[in-house]
Amino acid sequence: MKLATKILWALGLGAIVGIGLNLAAPSFFTEADRFFFTPLGTIFLNLIKMLIVPLVFFSIVVGVANIGDPKALGRMGSKAMLFFLTTTAIAITIGITLAVIFQPGNKGEFDVQEVSYEAAEAPPVSETLLGIIPANPINALASGDMLQIIFFAIFVGLGISYLGTKLDLVKRFMEQGNELMMFLVTLVMKFAPYGTFALIASAVGKQGFDALQAMFWYMMVVLLALLVHFLFVYGSALKILAKRNPVDIIKAYLPAMTVAFSTSSSSATLPVSMEIAQNKLKVPKGISSFVQPLGATINMDGTAIMQGVATIFIAQVYGIDLSLSQMIIVVMTAVLASIGTAAVPGAGMIMLAMVLESVGLPVEGIALIIGIDRLLDMTRTMINCFGDLTCTLFVAESEKGKKKTVVAEQ
Repeated sequence: MKLATKILWALGLGAIVGIGLNLAAPSFFTEADRFFFTPLGTIFLNLIKMLIVPLVFFSIVVGVANIGDPKALGRMGSKAMLFFLTTTAIAITIGITLAVIFQPGNKGEFDVQEVSYEAAEAPPVSETLLGIIPANPINALASGDMLQIIFFAIFVGLGISYLGTKLDLVKRFMEQGNELMMFLVTLVMKFAPYGTFALIASAVGKQGFDALQAMFWYMMVVLLALLVHFLFVYGSALKILAKRNPVDIIKAYLPAMTVAFSTSSSSATLPVSMEIAQNKLKVPKGISSFVQPLGATINMDGTAIMQGVATIFIAQVYGIDLSLSQMIIVVMTAVLASIGTAAVPGAGMIMLAMVLESVGLPVEGIALIIGIDRLLDMTRTMINCFGDLTCTLFVAESEKGKKKTVVAEQ
């Protein structure tokens, strides 16, 4: 079987085993999860995470060195940022609209007296932007600070390009490092079906059937909004902006989407995503290595959809009616928060807390949704990663024929 088929079988089997053991033998599931599912899933996750930092660093350095033109980089970066911010605004609007139509907060009984949630502080946008420049690049590499790694790698790549033949040896080393990382990604992906099975079985089994029943309508609205965004927004962008067949792109990208679903991590999916973009979809390495890591850090369309639905859901549970102007504030706050919280762990919940506070909704309401957020996080991460790829294909198409472009590199 093809790798994508194996991963899909593993995903389905993991879900069946997880929910089956939870219902039939919960105590056995607890032990199986402790000694088998979680260790196996952790091994796969760590194998992928092990490659993220060196892959991003080598690939961006090589890509920027081959571009060699700061204007081309600025042009590509501007297109990517405009795409990410526009689709984020569309995503949260879809989430709000569907939540208003289906009213998931009015479908069940929720005890708002017992909920409590402590919102983490988000750094100001200015602090995030200033923090992009690493005071210590070695520390940035060691801690996996993606925005700082991207900045440093661009800086190094521009230096290699400017000095030209003087640094042929250094450039060759970077190219070989990039080739090695891509080979290791292919190697690690052979383990993906087993890791996917374990991660899904663990995630689904831990939720329990009662939690899924209680939040059924909220989950359905989030999933519907994600599907609408995936099919219509990304589908249209692929067809019109990237001039690609959406069906062909989905088929080629399926392994990365299953990794995103099982790991719930855009960063962990990045090595697989870049390998598919460059080798299967023939995206120039310079564009892929620049846009995809940026998207994995900043692009949060799936998270924005969750915030839109969650905001309306919490307002409905508490019996608070939001005006049109307040909904517009929600959209604007979420778009700005997606930049300000880009490099913060647990960014999704911090962003949601900021959105709720912007329109006077109780932040404690997050406790209502946090129980089943792990399952929805898996789905929205898949959408986030596909958005990164869509933007990359759009930038690649728009850069064709441009002077100093990297299309010749492929």
